[in-house]
Parts: sequence; structure tokens; C-alpha cells
Amino acid sequence: MAAGMPLSFCGDKAPSAYGINDGVLNNGCFVDALNLVPHVFLLFITFPILFIGWGSQSSKVQIHHNTWLHFPGHNMRWILTFLLLFVHVCEFAEGIVSNTTMTSNHLHLFMPAFMGFIAATTSVVYYHNIETSNFPKLLLVLFIYWVLAFITKFIKLWKFAEFGIRFKYLRFCITALLVMLYGLLMAVEINVIRVRKYVFFTNPQKVKPPEDLQDLGVRFLQPFVNLLSKATYWWMNPLIIGAHKRPIELKKIGKLPIAMRALTNYLRLKDAYEDQRTGEDPDRPPSIWRSMYRAFGRPILLSSTFRYLADLLGFAGPLCIYGIVRNLDDDNNDTSANKNMENYFRVYFMYTTELLENSSVLAVLLFLALVLQRTFLQASYYVTIETGINLRGALLAMIYNKILRLSTSNMSMGEMTLGQINNLVAIETNQLMWFLFLCPNLWAMPVQIVMGVILLYNFLSWSALVGASVIVLLAPVQYLIATKLAETQKSALEHSTDRLKQTTEILKGIKLLKLYAWEDIFCDSVEQTRGKELTSLRTFAFYTSMSIFMNAAIPIAAVLATFGVHHFLTSSIPSPSQAFAALALFHILVTPLFLLSTVVRFAVKALVSVQKLGEFLQSDEIGDDSWRNGDISVPLDVGKKHLGMTKAINRKQPMRYQMDNYEQPSRRAMRPTETEDVAVKVSNGSFTWGNNQLTLSDINIRIPTGQLTMIVGQVGCGKSSLLLAMLGEMQAIDGRVYWSKLPDCELDHEGSISWSETEDSEEEIRSKNRNSVAYAAQKSWLLNATVEDNITFGSPFNKQRYKAVIDACSLQPDIDLLPFGDQTEIGERGINLSGGQRQRICVARALYQNTNIVFLDDPFSALDIHLSDHLMQEGILKFLQDDKRTVVLVSHKLQYLIHADWIIAMKDGSVLREGTLKDIQTHDTELYDHWKTLMNRQDQELEKDIQQDSQTTLERKTLRRAFYSREPKNQMDDEDEEEEEEEEDDDNFSTTTSRRSKIPWKMCGCYLSSGGFFMVFLMISSKLLKHSVIVAIDYCLALWTSTNQTAENLQNGTAANQAAAFLQNGTAANQTAAFLQNGTAANQTAAFLQNGSINFTDISPQPEQDVYYLHVFFVLCAAGITLCLITSLSVEFLGLSAATNLHHNLLNKIIHAPIRFFDVTPLGQILNRFSADTNIIDQHIPPTLESLTRSTLLCLSAIGVIASITPAFLVALVPLAVAFYFIQKYFRVASKDLQDLDDSTQLPLLCHFSETAEGLTTIRAFRHEARFKQRMLELTDTNNTAYLFLSAANRWLEVRTDYLGAVIVLTVAVASIWSGRPGGGLVGLGLTYALTITNYLNWVVRNLADLEVQMAAVKKVNSFLGTESENYEGSMDASQVPENWPHDGEIKIHDLCVRYDPMLKPVLKHVNAYIKPGQKVGICGRTGSGKSSLSLAFFNMVDIFEGRIVIDGIDICKLPLQTLRSRLSIILQDPVLFSGSIRFNLDPECMCTDDRLWEALEIAQLKNMVKSLPGGLDAVVTEGGENFSVGQRQLFCLARAFVRKSSILIMDEATASIDMATENILQKVVMTAFADRTVVTIAHRVSSILDAEQVLVFSSGILVESDSGPNLLAQEESLFSVLVRTHK
Repeated sequence: MAAGMPLSFCGDKAPSAYGINDGVLNNGCFVDALNLVPHVFLLFITFPILFIGWGSQSSKVQIHHNTWLHFPGHNMRWILTFLLLFVHVCEFAEGIVSNTTMTSNHLHLFMPAFMGFIAATTSVVYYHNIETSNFPKLLLVLFIYWVLAFITKFIKLWKFAEFGIRFKYLRFCITALLVMLYGLLMAVEINVIRVRKYVFFTNPQKVKPPEDLQDLGVRFLQPFVNLLSKATYWWMNPLIIGAHKRPIELKKIGKLPIAMRALTNYLRLKDAYEDQRTGEDPDRPPSIWRSMYRAFGRPILLSSTFRYLADLLGFAGPLCIYGIVRNLDDDNNDTSANKNMENYFRVYFMYTTELLENSSVLAVLLFLALVLQRTFLQASYYVTIETGINLRGALLAMIYNKILRLSTSNMSMGEMTLGQINNLVAIETNQLMWFLFLCPNLWAMPVQIVMGVILLYNFLSWSALVGASVIVLLAPVQYLIATKLAETQKSALEHSTDRLKQTTEILKGIKLLKLYAWEDIFCDSVEQTRGKELTSLRTFAFYTSMSIFMNAAIPIAAVLATFGVHHFLTSSIPSPSQAFAALALFHILVTPLFLLSTVVRFAVKALVSVQKLGEFLQSDEIGDDSWRNGDISVPLDVGKKHLGMTKAINRKQPMRYQMDNYEQPSRRAMRPTETEDVAVKVSNGSFTWGNNQLTLSDINIRIPTGQLTMIVGQVGCGKSSLLLAMLGEMQAIDGRVYWSKLPDCELDHEGSISWSETEDSEEEIRSKNRNSVAYAAQKSWLLNATVEDNITFGSPFNKQRYKAVIDACSLQPDIDLLPFGDQTEIGERGINLSGGQRQRICVARALYQNTNIVFLDDPFSALDIHLSDHLMQEGILKFLQDDKRTVVLVSHKLQYLIHADWIIAMKDGSVLREGTLKDIQTHDTELYDHWKTLMNRQDQELEKDIQQDSQTTLERKTLRRAFYSREPKNQMDDEDEEEEEEEEDDDNFSTTTSRRSKIPWKMCGCYLSSGGFFMVFLMISSKLLKHSVIVAIDYCLALWTSTNQTAENLQNGTAANQAAAFLQNGTAANQTAAFLQNGTAANQTAAFLQNGSINFTDISPQPEQDVYYLHVFFVLCAAGITLCLITSLSVEFLGLSAATNLHHNLLNKIIHAPIRFFDVTPLGQILNRFSADTNIIDQHIPPTLESLTRSTLLCLSAIGVIASITPAFLVALVPLAVAFYFIQKYFRVASKDLQDLDDSTQLPLLCHFSETAEGLTTIRAFRHEARFKQRMLELTDTNNTAYLFLSAANRWLEVRTDYLGAVIVLTVAVASIWSGRPGGGLVGLGLTYALTITNYLNWVVRNLADLEVQMAAVKKVNSFLGTESENYEGSMDASQVPENWPHDGEIKIHDLCVRYDPMLKPVLKHVNAYIKPGQKVGICGRTGSGKSSLSLAFFNMVDIFEGRIVIDGIDICKLPLQTLRSRLSIILQDPVLFSGSIRFNLDPECMCTDDRLWEALEIAQLKNMVKSLPGGLDAVVTEGGENFSVGQRQLFCLARAFVRKSSILIMDEATASIDMATENILQKVVMTAFADRTVVTIAHRVSSILDAEQVLVFSSGILVESDSGPNLLAQEESLFSVLVRTHK
């Protein structure tokens, strides 16, 4: 274009240009001017409306009104407008390029296109504003615009056709396209008028926004925003940027839109599932796959479409590189090609193909293709993720519904363990979700691979297929590695589960382990398991590094193979354009092949998961009560927390039938046989737990209404089973359970739920329908909620009633101890309460419920006498009987039989006697006498009475202790919290912001240092070397292909000289190489390159030089592949050694920590370090670290290469870098918050599942299924919301970094085209690298964010590594202690002062006592008087800061702890057993002979029982000894104390939790077997020490009395006799 050329609309100054002699429309310039009119019209009209009109009437509807899209054809309009914009860009480009070929400027060629672009943009902005403010009349403007534009373009097209300009000319094609688009947009506009009737009609249609948008709680707007915002996640901006100022909380993310809620999706999936149940084959289980496809198939198809589009657009990259590089080379060779001037209308018309020969046009096209490809790809990801989340919600609801109907025998007989259910919830549903995320890849990838190979073949013919086959052949190896990875991960998981189980047991029984000095034995066993786990992890690390290595090395190998073969076949080298297009294609091909193995693996896992799910959904359900009424029934008034009539909506039957059914039970007449006085009746009942052995046989009983029935019998005779049989939990083999129904009025207020789907005989319905029963199970079951919620259990709160219940269960003192009173969280994740406290809360729950029938299963088992009496009198006799409620009580406490109105005596699974106490007295004297002797024993105790509350107070004491100590500890515990508090003091945003966006470098340092210096050094150096070599490989390729090109163009010496100069320039490569590579390799490379340039200056013959280059290329590739291997191995093994060291140190620190640490630190917190945090350190940090370093170095090396080729790029880099910095800064903070939310909402969900599975019987007895389902749906939705936001945030980041990448590619292309300096080869290199940047930018940010989250695990583990250990050494050497010490058992206590912590007050002050060898000593005192502290002092478990304890002449503080503790025996209040064998529990050190073990068992009265077990001494003990009763467990602990033949035995309230009979055994045994040993008993029932040879009475830490029991009783005013008296 000549610089002096004037601008004029029609070009020439000649009048003919403006002449209209041939007719107005035949002047092309006039037609173009006409085309400007509609655009100008639109701009004139819309701008005032946009700027003025909006201020006045913006707030019409109270919704997120900027997102309400409701005009028909909405998406269609956006798509058409985008197409229109694209065509306008093409038209503009065509106009500009045509203009450059002519002698003068013709503005009319590109001006209308430019105005059209602006008008189209305006139209869509205008439309969006009108739509969101719901003002349809203003759309008329757009309608008029589309009509005018259509007409003017049509005139232009018609004129072209008239002059014979057809499709071979680009301008004709563009005009035709525009006519089509305007026509379609006009049609869309007409459709809006047709549907909404806003003009030309009398009554316009009224519209209301959807429910979701009226609800301000819904914050997830993706389904409701316009296409542009959908594609770029623009609506996320406020959330992500706001996260910087204050953390994202659950309130901020609101709730889910209705279509995404778990209930909606559950119903969809369930319908699809149930519809497959056919009439002809009812037993065939429905296919889960088919139901998933029916429910969620459509979105997956949509996602796949996006995916195909993205993949096809992905190939634009290599093609454009090919075009640009070729055009650049062509331009250099022939600039003066004669372009034939095609003249119509005095202007130049371009051929359709010509536009694509312009490099600048190609650069813009490449940019657009990249933007579109990335947009489609992210859209595809988003759709699959949303579908996956919906599927997971539906599956969770389905599993939960099934859990509520599982038969109890399934649970107790171990067919369905809690673990399996938790796996289903935590693992299988996630596997399926992940499969859904990845499944579009299954069919998209093969297409992508085929396309790639075809293109490669086009560029490089046969040699390309060699390279592709390298990739394809290595894919099975990838798959093999992937399967191996899965296997090793599975075995690692098994070992880690074992390790966790062991760790949990150790932590639960830590007190016992320390008292018996068994820490090291158990610690070693954990280390052993950890060793196995590490072996698996080592294999895992090896395979992972292989996989990473393959991924990095395959492209290098493929490129090497391709160019090598190409050289041998054609003895030439491809042109730069071909070479770099091929390089880019290889980069594209590697990803699908790498991912394919992962996807296939996930598909296999998904098959397994579906199979497990299917088995679970087909497993046994509980008998036909009212369960089978399919759907989750949601109470209509969920909001109000009250138990109104819960209605089940059964969508299969018409409503009317349902309602009839609903009323039936209340209308049925009474049958004369069952009069009012029987609440429950069982006739001829035989029940089993499903293993074909009858548990209960021949049961005929009745439970009188409104009276107290007691069920008594020995341990294991079927008392609890009888209750469960009445509740319908057991399988009835024979006979029936009848429940009398309530009178109508009561039924209403009760809200009992009863449906029955089939019309049964009246008899059967009566037997099924039962009302809600308040049931307190023997094993207390608490919800993870506040104390108040646990007691009210969903009933309305009534203050008076609540208070009465708390008093009856004497819970007030316990509640007062809790930090937040009855608002304190208890349960799994809350504060650990003791057995008695848990049990009383469960009893309180049963009392509080307003039900007619109350079942109490052994409520006194964990309570001491005092509390039991109080509960019996106040709770059962007064509170329940006054209400005339029917009570069934199972108990060992025979002294309460006198209160019972009806007694059922059981023996060995059948009823021995039934009747009142009087009946039994007259009819079965033998039984009555037996009871009487047992009762007498109990009564004597009552008379002598019992030191009050001892066990309860002990429990309260532990609680109190836990809270005294909580305060100072917490500060060390959570540094995070402290930091936050400091921030709050400053109270300005900047400090929080800076803290929240900082990367935890300190923790990274800590992690790397645990990995070892050598590994870190190896990793860093090999990484840097590897990336330099990879750059060198590509650089070498660029030089090689370029020299070749130049050589072909050699016509005279000068060109050669230029080439030579250029190559010497190229020796910049050796600088690059030397810059990062120390050592010889660099120098050789440098030498090669310099030699190369010298050779070339001498103009050597071509083939020699090619061979020489081939050698260099080969050497570099081999080096690159080797380095890939080294780096991938070094990172993984660095991670492994860090994990090994961190776990080892953590375990040792914790196991040797003082007992105080465990009182203060919640068990869950310690366990988390061993489970979640260790898992993150083991398996998650290494790959993240690897990926982070790899992507960062790739991006940096790419930027380096680009900058060295086109320095102009550095100017553009500055704004790009700033943008990138802010994107990553905002994203990291928001992502961390959302990830925390996701984790923190997942835990309650999993807990709710396991809680439900544990408390099934209670939930079903209370009939609270609906409430629990509702809760589950809420928890699922909350978790899904967090997860959806997290994935949307990831999409937000990726779209932004991808667009940044596209801008980088555009700037590189434009810079290299316009600077005109570098040759084609280097431009190709620059563009290839720019393309890789787009792939890796978002990985840099995401890995950074992940690493930040994962480093928190290192931080937590690290905080525990600072714990002080106990001092194990002692001042004496173990060898100086006599072998048989303590031989006599003489104990002297001198001036003893004890405290739990240097921070706390002493608990024992100046105690002096002397215990003779073999004496039986009792210790008693009021709560908190320091009895238990004394027992701990014997073992040096507490801080003895003054005085000393001398046992057989040795001061215990001087002894090594191991020696001291291994020589004494203790029996604790809570019996602790470990999983393993009975032998292991009695003697984990394996020191004793079998005879000695049998002897110990015989003394503990367990010999016969153990003999009858399979395996005898090697019989299995399950976790926590659950397969034995509490009494039996306590006896095992006694046997354990015997096995250790110690001359001192300490019994710490050991008889607190056992029934009378067992306690008598225990007392008798201690008297006989320990006749010659010293026994110190800390008394729970004062009666047990009345005749002790010496009694020590403590009061608030001071020893006040010491004498024999009878002597102290004789003194009227002694504290001992006061204790005995006051508790009568």
C-alpha cells in the first residue's frame, strides 16, 4: 500500500467510481454503502436506550434478575450471533487483503464489515439487557434491524449472481452466509413475537421466573446464565475474587438448584431402575448400567458432542503452523508473484483459497480456533462433572434407602459389615462418578488418534506411521503399568487399613499399653505393617515413575523414529513446515494415548463397583413391615421440626388408594380377643438371626399395657434378642408378633407411620403395624450432634419435660462439665464420653420421646448402684409409670424385681417363666430362692451402702480433667487458629489477604528435608538437565530442517553466507545448553554446533551434513530419554523417603507421649494424622510435586525459547504475566476454601451413613426413617454444592489460562510474521512451544493450589512431632534391678506429691503410707479425692514432683519405665481387649507356656468357655473384644493380670461394669489366687473393702485415714464410716 495513497470510500478519484449511469444498484460501491445503513440505524437507536433507559427501571423483580433468561430461542440467538461475528471477521479480513492488492484505497470493501461487527456485538448486549429486565417491547428494534440487514445483503448477493460472480470467489460465499444468518435471526425474532405475543396481540403472555431464581439461597447460577457467561464462568467472578477478602463459607455457596438436588436425581434413577422390573421375570435384578443410561444419558451425549468439536478444532494448531511456516518460507522465496487482477465493479475479487495463504490471517484463525477449542473442551468437562455429581447424589440416596431396609441379621452376621457400607458410600459411588467424568474420552479418543495419524501421513507419508506406531505400540505397556498401579495401590490400601486398625486399637488402649509396658511390642507390629505398606508404596512409586517416564519419553522416541526413518527412506529431511506440524501433532497424540489407559482402568473399576452396588441393592431386607414403600418420603413440613404425619408419596399408585390405605389402621374395630391390656403379644414365636440356628424358640409372651415388664436371665440367654424380635428385627421362622393399636385420637398426635402396600388379611396387618417405640439399646448409640439433639431426637423441644428427663437420668452434673453445656457436640467426632454417660443419654432419649411403649435394654449395665436406683425410682417408676406408658426393661439387677408388674424369666433362648413375682413365688419356688440369694447379696450391699457414684464420678472426673487441660493445649495444637486471631485483632483485610495467598514454602522445605539432601539434589539437577536437553532436541531439529531448506535454495554464494551467519547465530544454542548443563555434555554439544557452522561455511555436500545432524539428533534424544527416566524416579523416591521418615517419627512420638497428651488431644485428631494426612503424604504429594515442577519448567523453557527467537514477545509478556499472576492468586485462595468446604462437608455425610448403619435398630424402632433420609439428602446436597463450586472454579481457572495461552500463541505468531527476521524453522519452533504453553499454564496453577492444600498435612504431622516424650531412661540401669523384683510386694509411700502437668495444681499432697507384703488394701474417698491418681503414681504415669514411692527397697522414679511397668499388674475399670487371638491378649510378649495361660483362665472361670471356642487359645478376638460380653472381657483382664506373676496387683474400680454374679466370682478369685500377693483395690462399691486389712481414705488429695476396715467402721466420726453411712 503506497504511503501517500488517499483514503476514499469508493477508491478512485475518477467520477466513474461514483457514477450511476448503469443504474444505481449496479454501482458496487453504492450497494456497499447501502449495507452500512442498517448497522448505523441500530447503533443510533440502541445506544440511548442502553445508557438512559436502564437507570429508571432496573429493580422490578426481586430475583438474581441479571440471570433470568426467558425469551424463546435464547441459546439459538447467541450461537447465531457468534457465527455472525465470525463471518464479519472473515469479511473484514477479505476486504483488507483485497484492498492491499489494488492501487488505491477502497474503504467500502471493509468498512461495512467493521460496522457490521460492532452492530452485531451491540445487538447481543442490547438483547441481554432487555431479556434480564423483561421488557420485550423493545425487541422490535432488533426485529427491524434483522429485516433491513437481510434485505440489503440480499440485494448485494443478487447483484453478484447477476454479474456471474459465483462460489469460487470468497466474497460471494461470505455474502451468502450473511444472508442466511440474518434470515435465521429474523426467524428467531418472529418466534419470540409468536410465543410471547408482546406486540400485535391483545393479551401478552405473563411469565414468572423459575422457582430457583426466586429463591435467593440458590447461588449456583451456571444453569441460568447466558451462553457467554456459561462458557467463561463469568458469574463465578464475584465469588472467586471475594474469597480474597474473606473465606468462602457454606452460607456463601447457598443451596443447589432443584434439578441438581439429590432427591430429584434419586427419583430419576429409581424410576429408571424400577421400570426394568418386568412382570414375566420379577427375580431378574434390574441393570444399574441401563438405569444410569436412562437417567443420565442425554447430558453425556451433549458432553461427547462438545468433546468431538474440541478435538477437531485441536487439529487447527498443527495445520496453521504448517500454513504459517510454509507461507513465510514461500514469501522469502517469491515475493513478486503476479496476482491476476479479477475485476468486477472495478474492485479485486479474491479466490476462496487465497485468503488462507496469508500468514496473518492464519495467525488470527489459529487464535480463534484455540479459544473455541478450549471453550468446548471446558464445556464438555463441566457437563460430565455435573452429571457425575448428580449421579453420585442419586446413588447415595439409593444406598441410604437400602441401608434403612437392611435386615439386622445381615449386619450382625457380618454379611454386610459397616466397612463394606462405608466403602460403598466413600469409594464405589466415587468410582462411578469418576468413570462418568472420564467416559466421553472412551469414544472421543479413538477418533482423535485416527484423525491425528491421517494428518501425519499427509505431512510425512510412511515415515509418520513409524512414529505413530511407536506411540501406539507403547500404549499397551502404558495400560499394563496402569493395571499394575491399580493392583499395588489396592494392596497398599489393604496394608494401610490394617495399619490404621492397629493404630486405632493402640490409641484406644494406650493407657493399658503404658501400664503393662507393651508400647514397643505394639509399636513394632505397626511398623511391621507399615513396612509391608511401604513395600507396596515402593512398587507403586516405581510404576508411577515409569508411567511419568513413558509419558515424557514417548514423544521424543516418536520424533526420533519418524525423522530417522524419513531420512533413510528419502535420504532428505522434511521442510520446517512439515517437521513442526508433525511435532505439534505428536504432542496432541500423546495425551489421548496416555489417558486412554487411565480411562480403561476406570472403566474396569466402574464395572466392579456396579457389581458390588448391584449385590448390595439385592441383599436381604427386613421383614415386610412398612418398609417396602419405595420412595424416600419427605415430611411435608420438614422446615418445622416436628413429627407431623409423615406422608410417603408412592408414585406408582394413584393417590386415592394411598390415602385409604393410610387411614386403615385407625378405623379398624377392636377384636374382642385382644383387649386393651396387652400392648404386644408373641405367639409360638421362633426367631433366628438368619444363620438357620434358632436364637429364640417357642416364645409365648404378652406385654401388659401401661405396666412395667421386666425380662431377666443370665448373660447370653436371649433377652436382647427378644426385644429385637418384638421390634421386627429378627427373621420369624414361625409364629407372630401382635401389636395392639392406639386409639384414634392418639394416633393422630403420635404421627405413627404405617403403610401396607398389599391388602393383607386383617390379622396380618395388625401384626405388622406397630407404633413408634422408644428404644434404648444395650450398646449405647449416639448421634453426632449436641447433647440436646441426642435427647430430643427430632421431637419438639419441651423445656419442662426435658428438665425432668435430665434429672431422672442425673445428667445435669455431667452436662455442667461440658464446655458448652447441652449444646456440646458429642458422638464420633465430638467429645468422647464414657460408657455410663453415653448410656444415660440413650436412656434419656427413650424417656423423652412421647411414645406409648418404651423398651430399655439393660440400661443399668454401665451405671453404678446409686445412679441405677435414681434412674429406677425417678425415671422408670415415676416418670414413665405416671404417664401410664408400657415399659419393657431388661436387667441384671434383681433387686428391682419387686417393682415389676410382670416378669419374664429367660433361659437359653426360651421363656422359663412368665408372670408376676407372686405367681413365680408360688409356682416355681426353686427359681424364686435362687433369685432371693442373689438379691440378698445385692441388698446387703444396699444396706452397707456404697460409696456414692464412684464410677459416674470417675467418668465425670475424666471429663473434667479433659477440659481443664484443653485450654493450654489447644494453642499448641492449632497454630492456624492463632494466626487467624492475630489477624482479627489487626482487623484489616490486607493482612488476612497476604496470609491467605502465601504459599507455604516453610512446609515444603520441611517436607523436602525429610526426603533427604541427596534425593533433593538429584531431583533438581536432573530436572534442569532434562528440560535443557529437550529444548536442545527441538532446536537441533529447527536448524536441521532450516539448513536443508536453505541448501535447496542455494543458487549463489551469498545465500550460503547468509545461511552460515544465521547458523552462527544458531550457536546461541550452545549458550542455552551451557547455561543449564554443566559438565562435558554441554561442551560437546557446543563443539558439535560450532563444527557444524564451520563445515557449512565450507559448503559441504548435503548428505554428509544430514548424517552429521542425524547423529547429533540421535545422541540428544537418547540423553533426553535417559534423563526422563532419572527425573521421574528421583521425584517418586524422594516422596517415598519423606513419607517413611515422617510416619516413623510420628508413630514413635505419639506412642511414647505421656498419658496426659491423650487426655488432652481428641482421639479423632490423632487418628487423622495417621489416616488422611499420612495418606496424602504417601500418595498425593509426590505426583503433585512432579507435575508442578514439570509444568513450571516446561512453561519457563518455552518462554525462554520464544523470547530468544522473537524478542518482541517479551514486551507482550509483561501484561500477560501480570494477568496470570492475578488469576493464580485469586484462584488459589478460592480453590483452597472450596476444597476445605468439600472435605468438611464430606465427613458429616460419611459419618451419617455409618451412624445410620450402627443405629439401624434404634432408628427403626423409633420410626424415624423419614427424618434420617431427609437429613441424608441435605448433607448430600451440601457436599455436592461444594464439589460443584470447586469444579466450576477449576473450569474458571482453565478457561482463563487457556485464553491467556491463546493470546500468547497469537502474539508469537504475529511477532514472528511481522518482525520478518527468523527463518521458517525457528518460527515453527516458537509456535510449537507456544502451543505447549497453553496446555501447561493451568496445570501450574492447579498443582500449586493442590500442593498448598496437601502441605497442610505435612504441617499437621509436624505439629505433633514437637510433642514431649515420657522419660523412659530412669537413673538406674535395667541390669541393676533384681530379676525377681518386686519379690515381697512391700510398698512405702513417703511424702508423695503428684500432679498431671506442671501447669496444673497437685492432685495428691504429701501422702505417707506403708503397705505390708501380701496385704489387701482398699482405697476410697469422694469424687476427685485422688484415688485413681495414686494408682497411676505406682506406675510413674503422672508427674511425681516431690516425695517418692519405694517398692521392695527401690525408688520407682529411678527405674527405667519399661522395667517398672513390666513388673506390676493392674486391672482397669474399662476392660480392653485387642483384636488377635486370646493368647495374644493374655501374653503379647509370648513369654508363657500354654499351661500357665490355661491356669490363668481357670482362675478367672473362663477355661470352659475358651475350650468350647474353635481354636481354644488361638480363638479370634474381634476388634475391642466385641465378641465377648462386658463381664467376660473383664474376666479376661483378670486372667491377664494373673499371667504376669507379679507380687503387686492394683485393681482400679475393676468391678464397675459387671453384673453381680461375675463380681462375686472376681472377688472370690482375688481372695484365693492372690492370697500371698499385695492387692490394692480402688473401691467402687465400698462394701468390697469393708473387711480389708488396711483402708486408705482420701479427701481432696490428702490421705486422712489409714487403718483396717473394721477399726475405721468402729470409729463413729471417721470419714470412712461417714461415707458408709451417708450413702444409705
